[in-house]
Amino acid sequence: MMMGWTADFASRVAKRHLTIGVIGLGYVGLPTAMGFHDAGFKIWGVDISPDVVATIRAGDNPTGDSQSDVLIPSPSTRGWNITTSFSESIPHCDVVIVTVPTPVTAENKPNLDFVIAAGQAVFDNVSRGSRTIVVLESTVYPGVTVDTWLPLINSCGLELGVDVDIAYCPERFDPGDVEHGVRDVARVIGSIDGIVGRDLADLYSTLTRGGVRYVGSIEVAEAAKVVENVQRDINIALGNELARIFPALGIDIEDVMAAAETKWNFMRTTPGVGVGGHCIPVDPYYLIQCSKEVGIPAELISSARAVNRSMPEHVAGVLKHLLLSNGAVPEDSRILMLGWSYKPGIGDSRETPAAPLAASLKEEGVAVTVFDPYIRPQDRPEGILFTDDLDSSEGFDLVVLVTAHPECIDLDWEGLASRMRTPIVYDGRRCLDLEDLASKGWKVHAVGRPDGA
Repeated sequence: MMMGWTADFASRVAKRHLTIGVIGLGYVGLPTAMGFHDAGFKIWGVDISPDVVATIRAGDNPTGDSQSDVLIPSPSTRGWNITTSFSESIPHCDVVIVTVPTPVTAENKPNLDFVIAAGQAVFDNVSRGSRTIVVLESTVYPGVTVDTWLPLINSCGLELGVDVDIAYCPERFDPGDVEHGVRDVARVIGSIDGIVGRDLADLYSTLTRGGVRYVGSIEVAEAAKVVENVQRDINIALGNELARIFPALGIDIEDVMAAAETKWNFMRTTPGVGVGGHCIPVDPYYLIQCSKEVGIPAELISSARAVNRSMPEHVAGVLKHLLLSNGAVPEDSRILMLGWSYKPGIGDSRETPAAPLAASLKEEGVAVTVFDPYIRPQDRPEGILFTDDLDSSEGFDLVVLVTAHPECIDLDWEGLASRMRTPIVYDGRRCLDLEDLASKGWKVHAVGRPDGA
């Protein structure tokens, strides 16, 4: 029988005499499993999707993040086991890492269904006396790991510290970021048992070169994760709000930012059409919910989230104004959106601002076409027209850059302008050379830039 935590755990880490299970083989779980396997550990990867499991077993990447394309071990690789079965995998594992989604509901309330379901499936299959260590990596607010998993442990008849231990290590994986991959970023560990927590820090140190710190309680580690992304959401919201104020004053936000960043401690952000991804647009709601439960209003956090959430609708209004001011009628107009995924270089469209932007435009009667070479045909949303060939695209009234894919920036702008019905471009990411585009016949506009600048 496999043993989870033992007094010689550190020695077993050094000798790679551990089997690690990873629950959820998505953008976080798959590179985590591959990272620990590359470090020399046996792996059991579990996903409830038969399609995901079949794809990985075939040596292919189901995530859309190109970082994982050439790294997936072949099905015959020693110590690499992929399955949909918890009963087949969990009894073999010394440490089980849970990397399931933690989205929000339509009412922006935390949805913990995946965390609860994964915990139940793991604890149902933990061997008695094994002291299996179960680590949650999914983003939650302080108290969730203990409050959701301890009742499950008790209902399964397991004893904490005898049959199972629990800990929390927030994921810090950024899809598409080659400089901050799972093998490079610093990590923090929180646990109920301090000895287990410190031993887990040794284990995670084999995964990442970025350093691992044991921070004490699970709640501290949980709070650190949400605060990291809340801070980013607030900083981005400031830039987005200023991008709406300064154009009304005849000032370009980029000129202001360039001037302000000459001060050594100024943290510059770039405004955009909105914030997407699995963290920044989601994590603040977890802290907002937590603050409500303790009766403390999260006013700054809530306001920042409202600003960023409203940016797609704001941009849609600006685009409508541009159409009207150039003699086009919105309900008879066609807009080409460059990019659908939430960030450059990947096919991840979770919480993408492109979706509410397209919805707002379509409500005005605008016909929307999207170009995004990273979104696979099977992942394209229903009701949205995609084009795969910009060279034959024609008859549009406005082009808006939504995602800064290289393919969306370095295209044949002169050729596209010649095929436009009205050559208007709106830079929603402030990364285009507007002067160069103007010289090629484009009427140029951008987020945070006053008209006529």
